[in-house]
Amino acid sequence: MLALACAVSAGVLGGCGPAAADRADQQLVARVNGVEISARQLGPRTASVAQAVEKVIDRELLVQKALDAGLERDPQVAAQIDNARREVLAQAYLERAARAAAKPSREEVRAFYAENPGLFAERRIYRTREISVSANADMVDALRSHAATTRDIDELAAWLRARGTSAVVVNETQPAEQRPLAFLPVLSRMKPGELAVVSAPAGATVIQLVDAQEAPLSPEQAAPLIETFLAGRKRLAVAEAEVKRLRETARIEYVAQFKR
Repeated sequence: MLALACAVSAGVLGGCGPAAADRADQQLVARVNGVEISARQLGPRTASVAQAVEKVIDRELLVQKALDAGLERDPQVAAQIDNARREVLAQAYLERAARAAAKPSREEVRAFYAENPGLFAERRIYRTREISVSANADMVDALRSHAATTRDIDELAAWLRARGTSAVVVNETQPAEQRPLAFLPVLSRMKPGELAVVSAPAGATVIQLVDAQEAPLSPEQAAPLIETFLAGRKRLAVAEAEVKRLRETARIEYVAQFKR
C-alpha cells in the first residue's frame, strides 16, 4: 500500500535557521537532583511541551535510581544498551547516506500521476462492508464459488461461520490512497451492492461496495504527496544499495552453525 498521505515529520522549530534551532535544543528546561535536562532531550512529541518535560523528568528519576543500583553493569542491561547504541548509529549512517537522494523531478511526478489514475485523477472515496478471512486455498476457492451465488454479505458471513471460520462484517469508509493497492482495480470496476473476493496473505478479504464518491485530485493537489512518496522511495533505494555495497566490500565470516 502506498502511504502517500503520510506527512514528513516537521521540526519543533520549523522555519528557524540551524543556529537558532541548535540554541533552542540546548535550552535548559529543568534540573533533577542537580542533573540538567535540555530541550534536546524532549525529542519528537505529540503531547504538549509541559507533558514532555514531565515525562523526561520521570525518566531521569528512574535512570538515576538505576545508576545508583549499578544496573548499567548488569550483563543483560549492558548488552541492551550496546544494542540500542548500535541501532542508533546504524540508522544515523543510513539517514546521512540517503539524505543525498535526488528530489523527484517534475517529469517523475507527472509520470507517477498519470500511471496511478485510481489514486489521483480518478480517485474515489469508497464505502464498503468487508470480511477478513483467514483460510487455506481450498476454503478460499469455496468462498469464491459461494460469493458468486449471493449479493448478501451477511449471508456469506453466516456461511463462513457455519464452517468454523471467524467472520465479522466491518464497515469501512476510506479514500483510494488508504486502501491496499491490490484492492483498487477491483473496487474501480464494482457497482454498488456487488461482492468481490480479493486474495490476502493469510486468506482473503470479502468486499461489498456500498457506494463510491468521486474525489479526484488535480496534478497540483497531488504533487506534494507524490514528491514525498517518491523521495521516500529513493531514500529507501539508496539505503538498500549502501547496505549491499558494504556487504560486498566487507569480510564477513559466519560461525559454522549460523551460516546460511
